Amino acid sequence: MTQMLLTYQPPYDWQWMTAFLGARALQGIEQQEGDYYQRTLAVRHNGVRLTGWLRLRPLPEVNSVELEISPSLEPVTDIVAKQVRRLLDLDAQPLLIAQGLGALAENAVGLRLPGCVNRFELTVRAILGQLVSVKMAATLATRLTDKWGEPVSTPFAALTHLFPSPAAVAKLTVDDLRGIGVQARRAACLINIAQAVEEGRLPLDDITDVQEGVRQLLAMPGIGSWTASYVAMRAWSAPDVFLGGDYLIKQRFPGMTPGKIARYAEVWKPWRTYATLHLWFNNDWQPDTP
Repeated sequence: MTQMLLTYQPPYDWQWMTAFLGARALQGIEQQEGDYYQRTLAVRHNGVRLTGWLRLRPLPEVNSVELEISPSLEPVTDIVAKQVRRLLDLDAQPLLIAQGLGALAENAVGLRLPGCVNRFELTVRAILGQLVSVKMAATLATRLTDKWGEPVSTPFAALTHLFPSPAAVAKLTVDDLRGIGVQARRAACLINIAQAVEEGRLPLDDITDVQEGVRQLLAMPGIGSWTASYVAMRAWSAPDVFLGGDYLIKQRFPGMTPGKIARYAEVWKPWRTYATLHLWFNNDWQPDTP
C-alpha cells in the first residue's frame, strides 16, 4: 500500500466538502466513514486497465490530505494523486478567489469545487441527475452499478464494485436502462455518450479547451446547457462557468431576466464557477439593487 500527503493552501471547509461527497456517495463504489472517504477506481496505464481503491482523510492541522492507494494501483500513483487533487480542488487559491468574489464569498472563504476521479462517471451522474433530486440521482447510479459494474476486491466491506465502464454502458439497450428506472430519452442519451467515449469521439479525459468540450457535449442529443456546464465545472474543473439557467440560481435573483442575471454575474469573472457554488449554498445572499 502506498501512503502520501497532498498539501493545499488554507482555508478549507472540510465539513462542507465531506457533507457534499457523503450525500452523493454511491453504494458499492464510495463511502464517507467518519473522517475517511474511500472509493474504488480503474486507471488505464500503458494500454492496461488497473483496478483498486483509494482512501483519504483531511489533516487540517498540517494543511494536507493523507492518501492511501491500493497496491494494485502503485504503478499509477501519480495519476491517482492528480485525480484526488482534482476531486478535492486542492490546487485552488482560496484567498485569491474570495478576493475576486467579494461579499459573496466573505462568509465561506474555504468553499472548494468538488471535482471527480472518473470523468465518464461524473458525466453519467450529471445526466441521471437531470430534473431529479440528489438522492434519486445517486439511487439510479447505484442501480446501474449493481447491474453492470465490475466486482472488485477491497479491504472495505462497503466497496464492492467499479463504476460501469463506457464499454459496458455502450452495449446496453434503452429497455435495459428503463428497467432500473431511467427515462427513455435519458437512457438513449447515456448509451450514445458511452459509445462516443468508447469510440474516442468524445475524449472526456483529454479535453483541454473547456469551451470546445462544452460544444462537443451540446452536440450530443439529450444534453442541454445545464448538464454541459455542470460537467465542465466538475469534470474539467473549469473556474469560470456560470449556471445562470439553474433553478436555484434564478431564485437568488428574483424578478431578474436571464440576460440581466448573466450581466450581473460578470462582476465575478474569472471565478463564476465558484460564484455558482456560493449562490447554491448561501441562502441569505441577496443581489445589490441598482
